[in-house]
Order: sequence, then structure tokens, then C-alpha cells
Amino acid sequence: MMGFISSIFLGIIQGLTEFLPVSSSGHLVLAQSLIPGFRQPGILFDVILHFATLFAVLFYFRKGIFKLGLGYLWYLAVGTVPAVVIGFLFKDAIEGMFQSAKFLGFEFMISGLINLAIYKIKPGKKAVNAKNSFLTGIAQAVAIIPAISRSGSTIFSGVAQGIEPKKAVEFSFLLSVPAILGANILEIASHGPGGGFVVSDYLVGFVAAFASGFFAIGLVLKLLLNRKFKFFAYYCFILGAITLLI
Repeated sequence: MMGFISSIFLGIIQGLTEFLPVSSSGHLVLAQSLIPGFRQPGILFDVILHFATLFAVLFYFRKGIFKLGLGYLWYLAVGTVPAVVIGFLFKDAIEGMFQSAKFLGFEFMISGLINLAIYKIKPGKKAVNAKNSFLTGIAQAVAIIPAISRSGSTIFSGVAQGIEPKKAVEFSFLLSVPAILGANILEIASHGPGGGFVVSDYLVGFVAAFASGFFAIGLVLKLLLNRKFKFFAYYCFILGAITLLI
């Protein structure tokens, strides 16, 4: 069980860290490990919080989404394939990683290195295409591992391939939509009605994650364009060291 306050707290953590390149899954695993008696069926609560940030993406980019061409939608589909394959083949192993904080410290430090690399890369001017969308999708699949930042990994993949930074961020966030939606469908099918959870706790967590996620999207766009990702690198290094100590 978790409780009202814990749900809001975890929702805020998820919303902020889903789009800040510091790994929402790593923060959730760490925070949940520190909450006495925390339990959830599978990783259903985590998935519901991710669902809230999916709505935050759709709402933030609502004007541009309706203007997306078939080509861009195809790139999103191509980029989603790696995560779908990995998520389907290794579902049980992935759930196990989300229920253990054993390697979080090292994984946070990897996220720190990714953010430092983003800061060092010279901005390019390429557009999204089939090849770079697939490679970005591979980065998203790797970031299924807790504490490996999904946004950091996909943004790094994009800018490393020369995609214009703002376009790389937008593609990273939109690429999260089909991945999160698929995870929701799979997890709710496994832990639906009768799964042993309190609806009100999940609802307040959802609202908190949506609000904080919407705020975080604009912040990431601003910081990337101003080349401030090194601060996220330092944060991940410090958090990784603290996690290893505790």
C-alpha cells in the first residue's frame, strides 16, 4: 500500500523526472524503496504515472500533433519497434529490475555521462528520418533499465546523429507516447480490476504527475537550447554516489 501523500509525492517525482534527463524510473524505484510498506501489483502504479506524463506530452504539443504528416508518424512507429520487442521479450526481467535498487547508483552515473555528452556535442541541423528514428528507438529501449534516463538517452541519440536539438527533444517526447501507451495496455491487462490497488491513490498520483510533467517539458526545451545539460550530469553523479552509499 502507499497512501495519499506518498502517491502525490511519487507523482511529482515522476512528472519532473520523466522529461528532465535524470531517469524517472530510477527515481521512482529509489523513492519507493524508502517508503515503508510500499507495495503495488507488478509495476502498475509506475505505469499509471507514466500514463499521466503521456497526457502531458499530448497536451503540451497538442497544436503540433494535429499537423504531423504521415512520414513523421512513420518515424515514430519505426522508433517504437525496439522498445516493443525488448519489453515483450523481457517483461518479467524488467519488472524485477524495477523492484530492486541494487544497481541504481551505477545506472544514475551512466545517465550523468549521457548528459555530459549531450553538453559536449556540437548542435546539428538534420531533420528526423527513418534511420535516425530507429537508432533513437534503440536508445529508448536501452533506457528501459531503471535509472538510465529515457529522455537523456533519446535526446543524446538524436543530437549525436546531428538532429537539430529542438527537433531531437520534440521527437524524444513524442516517441514516449506509443511506448508508454503500450506499457499501459500490457500492465493493465496483467493487473486490472481485482489487482489489489486503491483507485484514489492512483488518481491523485496521476494528477500530480500530469501537472509536474507539463512544467518539466518546457524546462527541458529551454535548458537544452541554452546548453545547460551539464547541470543534470552533475546531479546524476551526485545522486548515484549517494545511492551507492545508502
